[in-house]
Amino acid sequence: MKSGFVAILGRPNVGKSSLLNLFVGEKVAIVSPKPQTTRSRLLGVAGGEGWQVVFVDTPGIMTPRNRLGQYMVKAASDAKEGVDAVLCVCDASYIGDKDREIMRSVCAMKCPRFLAVNKTDLTTREQLFPRLATLDGFDFDQVVPVSAKTGEGVDTLLSLIRDAMPEGPKYFPDDMVTDQPERVMCGEIIREKCLLHLGEEVPHGIGVEMQKIEKLSDRLTEIHAAVYVERASHKSILIGRQGSMLRTIGTEAREDIERLMGTKINLQLWVKVRENWRNRPDDLRTLGYFDEKD
Repeated sequence: MKSGFVAILGRPNVGKSSLLNLFVGEKVAIVSPKPQTTRSRLLGVAGGEGWQVVFVDTPGIMTPRNRLGQYMVKAASDAKEGVDAVLCVCDASYIGDKDREIMRSVCAMKCPRFLAVNKTDLTTREQLFPRLATLDGFDFDQVVPVSAKTGEGVDTLLSLIRDAMPEGPKYFPDDMVTDQPERVMCGEIIREKCLLHLGEEVPHGIGVEMQKIEKLSDRLTEIHAAVYVERASHKSILIGRQGSMLRTIGTEAREDIERLMGTKINLQLWVKVRENWRNRPDDLRTLGYFDEKD
């Protein structure tokens, strides 16, 4: 049995969560075009006959501007501890100074190191190869161009990572694909739909508090959730004209949650204004962004 833990690192919006979902074969991490979609560390479990790889998805590494940002950077940094390999991800269409800073940090680690150059579908070979040539100075075990959108190169990358794992136990049962409880996954699904439908000025100030999940019968579950925003004007945008935006978000979230939980869902959403909640420890703790020890 070959098994191990692999941290996925990179700056925001390079496709770390999209790759994780492909590795696992199911959607365990929310995705959106907005940067900083992932806020907490989560595990995704990929496996087959004689092997299991536990991927540790992390928030994008950036310069924090508030306490939530500090939490996200710490979550990404902590994920590097005790892993058996590291997968660094960058965007094929742009490799900047922040990417190189992260690469230098990863290459200093004493474990197998892989670089996924993602989003190759957004560039041409003539554009890609000169960018890859600039990475020759980095000490990666393998550099693999991939596309999380088309799947190109993903199986090759997963095979290389799998082969680099040490002998070890099966850490999770075969039917377990993530360590996230249903409550957390439901909240993330709701946040994902907000990110997909709201303009640039609102998403970073969105938080979701799961208030109640009650199984009413074998076929019906009731969920109550509050969506935090930081300004009254954002509340109006989130609700929309005559509630249209909130209904759209609620409908799409309900459909995904029903697939997750295998039951009909009565989803009740409320919108609350919590000014500057991303800098308030109590609010951050309520939304699950601080561990009890923090």
